Amino acid sequence: MFTGIIEDRGRVTAIQKDEKSMQLTIATKKILTDANLGDSIAVNGVCLTITHFTDEQMTVDVMPETVKATTIHTLKLGDYVNLERAMSAGGRFGGHFVSGHVDGVGTIRSKKPVSNAVYIEIEIPKELAENCIPKGSITIDGTSLTIFKVSEQSVTVSLIPHTYSETILGIKSVGDQVNIETDMLGKYVMHHLRKTEDKSNITLDFLRQNGF
Repeated sequence: MFTGIIEDRGRVTAIQKDEKSMQLTIATKKILTDANLGDSIAVNGVCLTITHFTDEQMTVDVMPETVKATTIHTLKLGDYVNLERAMSAGGRFGGHFVSGHVDGVGTIRSKKPVSNAVYIEIEIPKELAENCIPKGSITIDGTSLTIFKVSEQSVTVSLIPHTYSETILGIKSVGDQVNIETDMLGKYVMHHLRKTEDKSNITLDFLRQNGF
């Protein structure tokens, strides 16, 4: 379990690929101070396991399903990645509940500076947009953000200067892909509603028409 509060920007120093899987080595010092083999680390929002580490870098394995379902396969040597350690039981909870299991991939449509913020519009699959609400939470490349606007196939988020400068969202460009994880609690509610819709007079259309 993670919070979506990015702790460090690591840099990819080695990539090994076979036909379906990958192994990444990532340079980072900040999150390795208390590392152990087998620890979970969110890399651009993807929960991966540390298989080897030193004081300055770590190695993680990427399974075939993760390669297919996320942007991890697009990483190149020298690329920066967002990193977060698994949430500790006694730590502060500053973001929202993040599982590290990516729901899909989005594409940055636009980046627009507005006063001290940057608005980023991201095209996402329609089925993911259905799980999003204005003022709700979303995880983009592992970063916990508040949704500013939702359309049928996109969400817009607003980044404060700190988030823009301390995460890789600040160096991503229009057309770049990002990992998307929608709000965990919202997904459970939607799943339950879809399963019970045919058995009840309360439908998704009824809820939308009545402000839910």
